[in-house]
Amino acid sequence: MNNPSLDDLLAPILLKDDRYQAQAYVFVREGLDHTVRKLEKPRHVSGGELLEGMREYALQEYGPVTKRVLSEWGINECVDFGHIVFNLVNEGLLGKTEEDSIEDFMEGYDFHEAFIQPFRPKKPSACPVSAD
Repeated sequence: MNNPSLDDLLAPILLKDDRYQAQAYVFVREGLDHTVRKLEKPRHVSGGELLEGMREYALQEYGPVTKRVLSEWGINECVDFGHIVFNLVNEGLLGKTEEDSIEDFMEGYDFHEAFIQPFRPKKPSACPVSAD
């Protein structure tokens, strides 16, 4: 029996919801793996923990172009991560608890502050003016 490919697993989701590119789903899965690896022992993570782990993972992987990369995949705010997670849950590719909901992803962070601000200079630097 053949194992389904990633394309086969994502095809039904992409047909039902075309807001996000396939790479967005791969990224969320990788972000979840990154988040779980940081724990002392594996366990279910909350939406808030997942958002923070994905923020950290995205900055690590894509640096100053993170916001642009995510945008190209259709991810423009934290709730987009939630929609992707629940699309994966609905397709049986991720699990959830009774307490998990899309609302967990609605009160996340501002993408500009999370992905642009870390690369801005901390203090404006002025060029010294010569008195010549």
